[in-house]
Amino acid sequence: MAGHDGWPMPWRWRRAHRDSVGRASGSGRRHGDTLMRKTLSLLTLAVGMAFAVQAQARGLHFDNDQCGFTTRYDVRVNADGIAFDHEGDQPASVFMHNGHLRVDGRQLALSGADADRLRQYENQVRALLPEVAGIVREGLDIGFSAMTTVATTFAENGEEREQLLDRLSRKHAAALRQVDQGIGSGVWKQHDVTAVIEDGVQSAVSEMAGTVTANAVKAALSGDEAKVAALEARADSLDKTIDREVDARADRLGERAQALCPKLTELERLQQQFQFRLGDGSRLQLLSRESEHDDKAGLATDKVAGR
Repeated sequence: MAGHDGWPMPWRWRRAHRDSVGRASGSGRRHGDTLMRKTLSLLTLAVGMAFAVQAQARGLHFDNDQCGFTTRYDVRVNADGIAFDHEGDQPASVFMHNGHLRVDGRQLALSGADADRLRQYENQVRALLPEVAGIVREGLDIGFSAMTTVATTFAENGEEREQLLDRLSRKHAAALRQVDQGIGSGVWKQHDVTAVIEDGVQSAVSEMAGTVTANAVKAALSGDEAKVAALEARADSLDKTIDREVDARADRLGERAQALCPKLTELERLQQQFQFRLGDGSRLQLLSRESEHDDKAGLATDKVAGR
């Protein structure tokens, strides 16, 4: 799975965004301009969490100050074992189950110690994927919840509000179904999360952005100072609400993502302890630790010098 683009953890993204909102809303411009700035800032906030999920989950990629890991393999987990597949890499196919390992169709002879390590590796991957799926779901929930709050606040009338909320609800449900049918069921493919974002979130953002910004522009250009002031008050109230609700949920989501770091580190440790080697003398490496100086992170194998 490709996934080498770093991403700001949710709580960091939110705090950085709050600073930009403060600069925009405190610019001292006239009411109409300030309203537009606030509206666009809040819209950006609403969609930011959902878009962050794509970068977070793509490629089983987790990146912060403490850990950064990636894999280029598609992963399929079921009762028969775990399969890792990637076209173009060597090995292209790895299958493990209960201490047995098959690489590109060939059964490898393992020592008792390596068989035990392989069992641990399999068990930890089995436990990891549902946790990743939960993080993706929660990120989508936060993003759609924020978009729903913005839509509710800035819809011009009850009918428009109902239509916006219905579309957001349907797109949210569809995005969650895609997660459940993919990583939630033990099947992780390279482009699954990207498809969720493109099919659901981006279209929802486009629809909502068009409606919300059109209403803000209409108010700003109407010359109705009372209407502009009312919308500004709603924007101020909404900003505080999102500060309170999104910050708390994003902090918890960040803690969940952070809790995966020791588990990923343990997978890396097990890989390093494998004593067997592949046919070309290389070490099996399904998961890679990223380095800012290594633009080839995530390759399937790590050549062992001198072996």
